[in-house]
Amino acid sequence: MDVRVISIGTLSAHPLWNEREPVRSGHATTTLIRTGKHTILVDPGLPEQALTARLGERTGLTPADITHVFLTTFHPECRRALAAFTKATWWIGEVERETVGVPLAKALTEMHGREDPERIEDLRLEVAMLKRCTPAPDRLAPGVDLYPMPGVSPGLCGLLIAHQNHTTILCADAIPTIEHLEQGKILPWAENIDQAQESFKEAVELADTLILGRDNITINPTKRPF
Repeated sequence: MDVRVISIGTLSAHPLWNEREPVRSGHATTTLIRTGKHTILVDPGLPEQALTARLGERTGLTPADITHVFLTTFHPECRRALAAFTKATWWIGEVERETVGVPLAKALTEMHGREDPERIEDLRLEVAMLKRCTPAPDRLAPGVDLYPMPGVSPGLCGLLIAHQNHTTILCADAIPTIEHLEQGKILPWAENIDQAQESFKEAVELADTLILGRDNITINPTKRPF
């Protein structure tokens, strides 16, 4: 199995750097997982041109080589380049899909008759994108399992990746940066603080290595080196 970070993400405003307003363009960490016949790209958060270039630099692959795209959430910063992967199957957690879909459809319905064509078109594109996303299976590929991490959003899902001698959890925004990991902090805008704290705790208890939602891959500081 090959697991590698394609692009290290960032928060638009890092609360543990005392940033209260956006100072940069936020985007999720993008990860590639290759196992068997599966080539899975997780959270294509950069703009399409930038992510396509980064994918080529890190792996020699093109968007046409990706068999599946997995979104940990439907947040725009996790899916900017999604449309580039026309040949891939798009996956998202079922709870996230349902939680996002209902208010999105309602918002589009409420826009009917209003003179805001740009907003209406944006909503239509988001609805079409979400419709194409299918609920992710419990097992995405051999050694790669869906790992619900609710809290930051109700249906946020990471991935549990079983290597021969260690376990990696792809955390998404449940553990966004190394500062959050070291300080035991969650994002202050989490929709359910208690759930987010529990998801954080469970991941740290289980994983040997962690792929952070807006940072790099790191060894779990609570575990001994393996």
